[in-house]
Amino acid sequence: MKKSEFSDPFEQARNEQGIGHMNDQDDPVTMVLGLKDVRKCAHNWKTFQSGAKPGRIVVPSEVNIRDTRQIPFEVDPPEHGDYRAIVEPWFKRPLEDEYRAKLRTQIESLVDEVLTKDDIEVVGEFSLKLQSRALTLLLNIPYEESEVWIGWGTHVFRSEGVALDGDKAAILYDYIDEQIDRAQANPGDDLYSVLLNSEINGRKLSKEEVKGVMILTFAGGRDTVINAVTNSIAYFAEHPQALSRLRDEPEITNRAVEELIRYFSPLTHMGRVATEDTKVCPHGHDVKADSRISLCWASANRDEKVFENPNEVVLDRKVNPHVAFGFSHHNCLGATHARQIMHILLETLAAKVGSIEILDAKENIEDLDQFKRKVGFDSINVKFNPR
Repeated sequence: MKKSEFSDPFEQARNEQGIGHMNDQDDPVTMVLGLKDVRKCAHNWKTFQSGAKPGRIVVPSEVNIRDTRQIPFEVDPPEHGDYRAIVEPWFKRPLEDEYRAKLRTQIESLVDEVLTKDDIEVVGEFSLKLQSRALTLLLNIPYEESEVWIGWGTHVFRSEGVALDGDKAAILYDYIDEQIDRAQANPGDDLYSVLLNSEINGRKLSKEEVKGVMILTFAGGRDTVINAVTNSIAYFAEHPQALSRLRDEPEITNRAVEELIRYFSPLTHMGRVATEDTKVCPHGHDVKADSRISLCWASANRDEKVFENPNEVVLDRKVNPHVAFGFSHHNCLGATHARQIMHILLETLAAKVGSIEILDAKENIEDLDQFKRKVGFDSINVKFNPR
């Protein structure tokens, strides 16, 4: 089996039951697996809420490592829309030409650097750097600050990439508190300052609300972007003809981005909490009030009822209603930024890289009780060869 092949561990359960089960820190989760059911539950915020106890809708649960509510992620309508209206224009900035030009400079510089080396560990020495440097653009702060985040390693909530670690998470929380205090004392044109000067329903956002937005911004786009970039590089290493095709047919680059995101699904799932006794999926499985479900994006994105040849990467896939960025009102705020990263990365690799050799790799396997899912790599060493 190729390193870049990601199997679908949910197929049998999705087709036979429509759900799966996992125990998450003694707070069980019913996993919704089919695309139609995932979308239906995601849209039904009155029955499946996001505004539960902070940290509870994340799988694995973060209730033991934070009590700050991530905004607007852990807020339901109509308040969700009020918060989203504040932050959404800022998160659309990656569509601006100046932003894209700066991002391209960052990515091209990094690719030029790795092309001079005999081997590179992609997760820590490429993807983490790319993600952290790009984040300086999203926050509109000095490029040099990325070195701090790179120093944190690939996981901000986990120790050795496995166990949730409250002490490690506190590094992020303390850092954000310091940055908010700095922006209060010396306002600028960065995201912290913009948020502190923003109003909701006639009042300024509180420091806790600003912190909630910033925790989401840091944590929500870290592992996901790192996985998307790393997994795509593994794919191009084992499918050099795909790089050649992007070079010859640049018009398919947008479709290729969406397809790689669908296939790899960098975030496996996201939870909701039931507000009443109800049922999920066509088989009518019971869900009790105050119990958790997960919207399993990774399973939904391989649903053979929707996607032809779902377990293959079809670079120019024309019908691709994937949910890798979520669905409905809680679709990912950072999706525009992530798409621009991926688009420019693909263009740069196609232009500058002739081939990529995988030297060795250690897979990152998520243990979901009933399922074991490959989500990416703990490490993967490659050699980039110039054109």
